[in-house]
Amino acid sequence: MSEITPTPTPHPTRIAILTFDGFNELDSFVALGLLNRLKAQGFSAELCGPGHAVTSMNGVTVQLQRPLEWANEAEVVLFGSGIYTRAIAENSTLLDRLQLDPVKQLIGAQCSGTLLLARLGLLGDMPACTDLITKPWVVAAGARVLDEPFHARGPIATAGGCLASQYLATWVMLRRAGEAAAREALHYVAPVGEKESYVERLLAQVARYSA
Repeated sequence: MSEITPTPTPHPTRIAILTFDGFNELDSFVALGLLNRLKAQGFSAELCGPGHAVTSMNGVTVQLQRPLEWANEAEVVLFGSGIYTRAIAENSTLLDRLQLDPVKQLIGAQCSGTLLLARLGLLGDMPACTDLITKPWVVAAGARVLDEPFHARGPIATAGGCLASQYLATWVMLRRAGEAAAREALHYVAPVGEKESYVERLLAQVARYSA
């Protein structure tokens, strides 16, 4: 009788979506929903932040799934934006709880979350994407801001615009699960009648940074 080759266990990808009071729902929830489409590939995205619960910019209160420090051990860390991000960026006591390592982690941010990357010293000399309101603060923090929706260099990515969470999610999918898995997940959520064009547009924007 021939031996049965066991099915390999997917390599775990723990994804911390950093979510603070005043958060933008599109940043946290879109990324959460898209990335958890790849649970079969070992993906597990969870809302992570200080305290037990946070309230969004539109008054939606949600229970956090992980404490802030869990981001230090996750394989992927994504910073969303929010109306209090500038104050958070000045809170060294809070930011000192984050000990992120781009050698071991993929780290992404969008809109005002990019300001937190700058404050943590994670951008280095790379250009960044953010929203128009946050742009002056990111520039003041020493970064050059691009007029683009997405940019990445190595393990660091930034995106600009509330719906840019789809670009960060696509980047994580490509880097951690490959193109075939990313296509399948994106095709499922894409609008009917636009699926092929939607998926190709996302992949074309992100794939050049995903090697």
